[in-house]
Amino acid sequence: MTRAPTERPSTAVYGGAELVPPPNPELAAQAQVGDYQALYRRSLEQPNDFWAQVAQWIDWHRPFTQVLDDSRAPFYRWFVGGATNVVTNALERHLPTRGDQTALIWEGEDGSVRTFSYRQLHEAVNRCANMLARLGVQRGDRVAIYMPRIPEQAIAMLATAKLGAIHTVVYGGLSREALHARIADAEAKVVITADGGHLNGKIVELKRITDAAVVDAPSVETVVCVRHAGNAIDRQARDRDWHALMSEPGLDAPCPTASMDAEDPFFIIYTSGSTGAPKGVVHTVGGYLVDVYSSLKWALDLREGDVLFCTSDAGWIVGHSIVLYGPLMHGITTIMYEGAPAYPDPGRWWRIIERHRATIFYTAPTGVRGLMRFGAEWPNKYDLSSLRLLSIAGEPLNPEAWRWYFEHIGRRRCPVIDSWWQTETARPMISNLPNLPMKPGSCGVPMPGVAIAIVDDEGRPAPPDSEGRLIITRPWPGMLRTVYKDPDRYVNQYWSQVPGAYLTGDAARIDRDGYTWVIGRVDDVIKVSGYRLGTAEVESALVSHPAVAEAAVIGLPHEVKGNAIHAFVLLRQDYEASDQLAEELRQHVAATMGPIARPETVTIVPKLPKTRSGKIMRRVLRAQALGQPLGDLSTLEE
Repeated sequence: MTRAPTERPSTAVYGGAELVPPPNPELAAQAQVGDYQALYRRSLEQPNDFWAQVAQWIDWHRPFTQVLDDSRAPFYRWFVGGATNVVTNALERHLPTRGDQTALIWEGEDGSVRTFSYRQLHEAVNRCANMLARLGVQRGDRVAIYMPRIPEQAIAMLATAKLGAIHTVVYGGLSREALHARIADAEAKVVITADGGHLNGKIVELKRITDAAVVDAPSVETVVCVRHAGNAIDRQARDRDWHALMSEPGLDAPCPTASMDAEDPFFIIYTSGSTGAPKGVVHTVGGYLVDVYSSLKWALDLREGDVLFCTSDAGWIVGHSIVLYGPLMHGITTIMYEGAPAYPDPGRWWRIIERHRATIFYTAPTGVRGLMRFGAEWPNKYDLSSLRLLSIAGEPLNPEAWRWYFEHIGRRRCPVIDSWWQTETARPMISNLPNLPMKPGSCGVPMPGVAIAIVDDEGRPAPPDSEGRLIITRPWPGMLRTVYKDPDRYVNQYWSQVPGAYLTGDAARIDRDGYTWVIGRVDDVIKVSGYRLGTAEVESALVSHPAVAEAAVIGLPHEVKGNAIHAFVLLRQDYEASDQLAEELRQHVAATMGPIARPETVTIVPKLPKTRSGKIMRRVLRAQALGQPLGDLSTLEE
């Protein structure tokens, strides 16, 4: 049962009332979101008119006749009757005015750089689309893309979409088993890979993994391999060389851009949970384009001349929306970096910002916390004056890391746009905005058109400022449409627990100012002696200690308390593990949050289990401690 605010332990670290005003009042006054309260109110009071107007920001091949068809809810249909294509919006419409502007900057781990103007990128995508068509790829076919972060990855994605085929991008670091599961479920016709990718000075052998993954995948007719890392590969009968294919004569002929119905599938992106097979989340063309374009306009305040550096990989939804499609639809420059954040040293990201004069930097909390370990001297070596906005997403960002990010990367000049979203939502749903005050640790306010609520375990509205389950009470254009080949799973997992509402699976609270505080996955809320404590709250208390760089907290059964808190911490450099320090950390949490939150144990570890996108896998720690099966480990970092 949800507790009233008076029953909460102290929230001095997590969920405090600190308000940080926009650091640049002049830029805040120019923010494209404008009067947020008025815009948000109109989006809920007149949703059809609101979305019909927002939808005009993208180019349509054929206008839509109906904004929303909810007759088969939760299988919603948006912009019914309309037709468009991402290539129309990300490339073709920019050619008359931005053809010579830089669209994509790629930097390799060795420091090499390749750049593409909008015209050059369009030409490469056209050639690739013609090449794929010669391989037999047609509208509706699935193309699996398992590559490093290189320009060919972006070209392959756009070319697949240009043909009206469906791409499924798999992060170029997942295992053979994870890749096979995704190829087999999608029934991919073509797999595009590379001989290898660079990470931490080593080569990830992508082609070797691909060869093993397609052995029992009868749908795969062709494997196309990009020569990138100079890695020796085994030639298979179904293999084709990317460079040889792209050099064939006749590929410069114009390849028609497929006119896709708004509700046609655009891409499938797989997300794994604690149990069961990975889910193929299906996003459609029209709603995705409208939602991503508008949400980035408001949250990131994208404008002419921006250079956006997002550290994500296109194997994740952030890579789709923030690295590739979002910035290209807005006609700005996007930076793609292939490599590790601290290779060859912890200044790598900051050098990229300085070298390419990035104006927006977007990363995950684990990236910030990881580089905090090395101290402020690293970012202080570089000129970061080009930055005007910082952003972050992926999991809750504890206030201590927020302040480090704000002070040492943004130099107290840049707003920190912390946001909450999911693979299933396609774009930020709750976000700080560049013209609103920020609360360190909060992911902000609901975006225009997004209606959220907090409910208790029985689905009843939770009291103000109390914790519960985060739900979304209205459909939105960029929402997932189904789980690929498994509509029952779509209904049961997302729509069955609270009538008419989408269950996010996250626990959160909304404070009295309307700001949202995401506590973590519902499974990561620990009940100790009847009190609900979020893992993020306790982890934030631990990270507020100067010795701690990162922390992971789990709950384990306790005969008296019901559950007890057990913490695992990673120290900053210059600190050494000791029993004395572990006890000091236990007492620090008690002093910060109250005795109820004092961990039963604090274990100092050299490494935490994380997904390859940087999220801490607390369930793995819990399963190990309880001697239980570890579940799906396909996304576990090596």
